[in-house]
Order: sequence, then structure tokens, then C-alpha cells
Amino acid sequence: MLLFVTGCASLLVTDGVSVKRYEKKPVSRLQSDARLLYLIRDMDPGLLKKKLESCTVDLVDPFKRTDFSIGHRGAPLMFPEHTLESYEAAARMGAGIIECDVTFTQDRELVCRHSQCDLHTTTNILETELADKCTAPFQPAIFDADGNLITPASAQCCTSDITLAEFKSLKGKMDASNPRAATVAGYMKGTADWRTDLYTTRGTLLTHKESIALFKKLGVKMTPELKPPSVPMPFDGFSQEDYAQKMIEEYRESGVRASKVWAQSFNINDVLYWIQSEPDFGKQAVYLDGRYDDPAFDHRNPATWSPSMEQLIGDGVQIIAPPMWMLLEIEGGDIVPSRYAKSAKDAGLDIITWTFERDGPLTSGGGWYFQTLNGQNPNPVAPDNIINNDGDMLNALHVLAKDVGITGIFSDWPATVTYYANCMNLK
Repeated sequence: MLLFVTGCASLLVTDGVSVKRYEKKPVSRLQSDARLLYLIRDMDPGLLKKKLESCTVDLVDPFKRTDFSIGHRGAPLMFPEHTLESYEAAARMGAGIIECDVTFTQDRELVCRHSQCDLHTTTNILETELADKCTAPFQPAIFDADGNLITPASAQCCTSDITLAEFKSLKGKMDASNPRAATVAGYMKGTADWRTDLYTTRGTLLTHKESIALFKKLGVKMTPELKPPSVPMPFDGFSQEDYAQKMIEEYRESGVRASKVWAQSFNINDVLYWIQSEPDFGKQAVYLDGRYDDPAFDHRNPATWSPSMEQLIGDGVQIIAPPMWMLLEIEGGDIVPSRYAKSAKDAGLDIITWTFERDGPLTSGGGWYFQTLNGQNPNPVAPDNIINNDGDMLNALHVLAKDVGITGIFSDWPATVTYYANCMNLK
């Protein structure tokens, strides 16, 4: 471990990860952020806008870090997800909790990636010698004689294709690909025009252990998500239970208290395993509700919820985390809590939701994350679109916080949520 001191900051190097520790101006403070000011000015006139505008006079003073603001993969609106740079940005924006999505390498070491098989879109692997190890090599797009796309360009590169040492040799980039590409260089492009590639040339990938060390030094809490394997399990003798246990053990080995960790999974069996086998960590285990992909599930109809909210409570689950559209409806032209949201609260479940600042510009209503407010959800309660400008996202956030009663929200740009939480005196 090495410590370098320069002026008001010190640079700590541990486990190959350098972390700035600010002596006079903590990274847990948020100051002026141009994006949140833009969003407030873009809001329709009303009491909420006046309240948020009133807080801008305090931008010259530090804002406090808040657990209500959760860094979703860091701050991937502008920084490559699950990289050192993205995590540091989230901490500087006041996120009190930061996420490492957890998967494993060929030698069964845990690393931070959103998917076991996303290296071809989130790293530079295709332009390295490791491309030869990918599950599916790069294939260029195929067009017909008239220039119509017949087969999009493709590749599949997984963390389980390579060793930990090989993984650490890669660089992170914005999660994107170009389906019309004829070359690897062309395929690696495709970043949405409302994001940026300004900070993507040398994104530093992290192991799960390195993320823990980084988060400890940044002074933030942690929410690891155990990602579903893309390979048959057991993998070389590594079972699903081994995988779930190894993730928890790395926190214990690092001396992190269970109260600072919110372990997450879309797999209810992972959550129940932690509750039963690791009760200290199981108290804050988060059930990520992904049942919207099940044709038999209707978030508006409790008869289709299996398990029910009451069953989850009975099994020891205390926190549920659906996408934010499942918590919101339109009633009389206003945004209100959904039946799902009311049922979860009535059953005694705490609610965390995702993901803010991920839909891009909202001038046409946004996309997947606002689908119950923009008429895109099948059989909507109200077919109206009440999302028509970027500032409207703050109205949705206000309902989630004040009426639904969420305890936290994942965001791709945590500064916006941090500002809101500070302005509204949320913890």
C-alpha cells in the first residue's frame, strides 16, 4: 500500500487501485451540477419546480451524501459502467450506495460486469488478442443487393471465456455496438448520441474485491448484484450456492459490516439462500422483481403475483426492487402510486427502484422506464402521455419519494437524485 500526499488530497494505492482521498473537500460532497439545473429549468411551472429552484441558492455550499442516491453501475450516463472512473464519479455526485454487478471469470474469480457475456460491447476485447477466446467471434453485418440489413453484426465475449489476469488487461468503454458494422472498429462504436465517449479511452476494470476496497476508501455503502450465469452451472465444480456464498465471503474477508451491504438478485432462490445461510447479510437482501418478462405476470393484478407480497414477507424478504414504471400510474392526469406499489407497502416491504436518468431525452415520452406514464405499456390504465420534456422526470421522482415511499433509487447520473434528496431533506 502506498500513500502520496499532494496539497489537500492524498492518493492511496491498494490492490492495484488508486483512490483519491480529499482532506479538505470530501468526495462525499456535491456542488453545482449543470445537468440538474437544466432539468429544473425544463420543468413545467408548479410548486415542485419552485421548491427545487429555491434550493439552487445553496449550490455554493456542499451537499451531503445520501443513501437515497444509488450509483447504478457508477455513473454510466457519461462514464463506462463498472469502471474505477465511473465509480469515482458517482461518489463525487453524492451517491451513498454504489453498485457492482457481480459475475465470474474462467478461473472462478468475481468481477464487476453487468452481464457475464457483455465484454464485446463494454470493453475493447475485440481489438485485442483475447478476441480469439470469445464464445462467438465477430461477424460483420450482411446486406442484400439493395443495401437492406439482413443479418446484424454480432459477437459474444464472456468473462467466463478468460482468466482474471486476462480480464484485468482490458479497458472499459461505453456499452454500445453498431449492428451495421463491417469491421471490428465499426462494431465497437454506436454510443447513443445523448451519452458521450469523452471519458472512454482507458476505463479501468475492477474485480469485486477491488470494488470493495475502492468503496471503503470512498466512504460509500455497497449493493452487489449476483448476475445470472450465462454458462451451465455448476461451472467446473462451481455451483450457484458457491457463487452466492463467495460474493458474501469477500465482504466478510474485507471487514465490511453487513449493515453496509445490500446484496441483490433477480433470482429469488439467491435471496432466500442469503436469508437462510447468511442471516446478517440476508436482512438487507434485495429481491429484484423481473417478473414483467413473464407473460402470466401483470403488475396491476395481484392474482398473478407469485410469490405474493405476503409470501415474500413470510419468507423473510424485506426489500423488493421493481423497475420504476411498475410503481407509477396516471390518474386524473396526475402521476400516482400503482396498485403494486400500494400492495408492497401494505405488506411491509421496503421499496428500492431503478433506473433514473437511463431513458435518454424525454421529449417524446421516454422509453421503457416511463412506460406507464407515456402510453407505451400494454393495456394502460390511461393511454395518455404525461411525459413530454426532460424536467418531467423530476415529477416522477417526487411521487416515488413522497407518495410511493421508496427508500432509494438507482441512477445513471446520481447528482440529480442527490440534489433532490438534499433539497427535500431525505436521508
